[in-house]
Amino acid sequence: MKHIAEDVYLLDGFPPDAINVYLVGDVLIDAGTRHASKRILRQLRGRTVSAHALTHAHPDHQGASHEICETRGIPLWCGEGDAEAIETGNVTGGETHSLLHRVIGAGLRGPAHPVARRLHESDVVARFEVLETPGHSAGHVSFWRASDRTLICGDVFINMPPMTGLHEPPAIFTPDPARNRESMRRLAALEPELVCFGHGPPLRDPAKLRAFTDGLAP
Repeated sequence: MKHIAEDVYLLDGFPPDAINVYLVGDVLIDAGTRHASKRILRQLRGRTVSAHALTHAHPDHQGASHEICETRGIPLWCGEGDAEAIETGNVTGGETHSLLHRVIGAGLRGPAHPVARRLHESDVVARFEVLETPGHSAGHVSFWRASDRTLICGDVFINMPPMTGLHEPPAIFTPDPARNRESMRRLAALEPELVCFGHGPPLRDPAKLRAFTDGLAP
């Protein structure tokens, strides 16, 4: 795993930067697909992990959550609006439940798991403030540390260079794109020095993030 900020580590993924998992202090944030459990658990060996938090309830973020929580004996936390999906296993990557969502969900999602803590605005997780950033999912949350302006934003933004660079999450997997743009503007206004994405490498350019967001449709 790669050390990218104080007490923040980006776990090795396959392929690199495609589906990101972070260790922040003693809290694991996101868990990739259900096929990532062995890789994640291997990287956590010898490290203290007291809880597992999700940015949102999509199959490429909660896939390995159940196995990791069971193996390490740790609680699962997520935003209030996504808790029911996590607890019922109704995690499809969208709210339309189309054939595409069902197929992707069946291939990537993990089992249902109880949510021990439902996160809300201004809660604190490993010295990061919880920000409610809905749109890509109803209960999407981001994590913000003002002391060094580090942001973990899940899928509010996608950053996948060299193909497309910064862009919005795909509309087919985003039930409320307009609300997600509101979340994007809110996060860009923080002028984060480091942005950690669910998909794509970290970004250390607040002006680029703000310029991209300023160009969004209303």
